[in-house]
Amino acid sequence: MRIEITSVFVDDQTKALDFYTNKLGFELKHDVSAGDYRWLTVVDPQNPDGIQLLLEPNQHPAATSFQAAIKKDNIPATQFYVDDVQAEYDRLVAEGVEFVMGPTNVGPSDIAIFDDTVGNLIQIVHLKN
Repeated sequence: MRIEITSVFVDDQTKALDFYTNKLGFELKHDVSAGDYRWLTVVDPQNPDGIQLLLEPNQHPAATSFQAAIKKDNIPATQFYVDDVQAEYDRLVAEGVEFVMGPTNVGPSDIAIFDDTVGNLIQIVHLKN
């Protein structure tokens, strides 16, 4: 058993694809029509055969409620690991990404949290060795 795909709910797949590829730097892996929606995944360009992130439409009422509730409570929907939180923060701010929490030392890691513009807070993390 292995993890091949994980997902985040998004309120607009087209906007999500633009943000995740053009702002964050992920690469499109699959874009397949699925009726009114798309099977839309992105990957790390340095590992194109690695784990895919599915940009999942939040059209189910439970998904919409869940997404809104965790964002309201400032809980990130997922997290991405980075080598240097400050450097990634600086890069993303230059791209126009809005952070709700700047780089912060939380003991065993440094973190920062941004708004992905499609309904989620996303945390970036660097674990200290």
